[in-house]
Amino acid sequence: MKQLIFAANWKMHLGPDGARAFLTAFLEGHRRLPDREVWFFPSAVALEAVVSLTRGHPDIRVGVQNVYWEPKGAFTGELGIPMAREGGAEASLVGHSERRHIFGETDAETGNKVRALLEHELIPMLCVGEKIDEREAGETLAVVERQLGVLQQHDAAALAKVVIAYEPVWAIGTGKTATPSDASQVHAFIRGWFADRGVAPQDARILYGGSVKPANIQALVSDAEIDGVLVGGASLDPGAWSEIVGTKLD
Repeated sequence: MKQLIFAANWKMHLGPDGARAFLTAFLEGHRRLPDREVWFFPSAVALEAVVSLTRGHPDIRVGVQNVYWEPKGAFTGELGIPMAREGGAEASLVGHSERRHIFGETDAETGNKVRALLEHELIPMLCVGEKIDEREAGETLAVVERQLGVLQQHDAAALAKVVIAYEPVWAIGTGKTATPSDASQVHAFIRGWFADRGVAPQDARILYGGSVKPANIQALVSDAEIDGVLVGGASLDPGAWSEIVGTKLD
């Protein structure tokens, strides 16, 4: 049975009060399904609230949206991985396009974060994806391969712990979505990249992100190459999120 991950990236939305209100509504009707997990990536200030309210739900994991690779020190405004772990985080997003394009995060910095997360036994969810000009130039796979290059230093056992989220930048928050066929081709390429480095195909977890909503979720997760979704805007509405998480597979 394929195990799906439904991951919610709340970005800079929902503080502690908003998170509590959301989860009160969501958990009221939530029923655990054996073929899927639900992951939440709240703001750092809402982490404690989300961890507390989801405790006792073994199908729910909680992570953070960003970390710094040094464990502590004079790094004003940054979140150390030991702090995130102490707060209950099990994972962190890494290399999201907004981190890359708004804050100038480089592949080298992304690689440092992945390495540090693995060292501290948190799950890195590495985000990869191309911009519209790169897609139109036929460079999608080259861009994704370059971004995956930050994982080169790790052996197969470590690579199997990394979750990949393929998010074509042109589809994030635009209402445009890659077709399941388009996404599937990129996912197959990523799965092959992992296989070439000793990770069994079934052990590579590859999600799709980019304007995921109730209207397209079934077609996406029914594709054999797509192991789940990373959702932004639609994950902020408890009703829409419940519909996404509860979708039936073809």
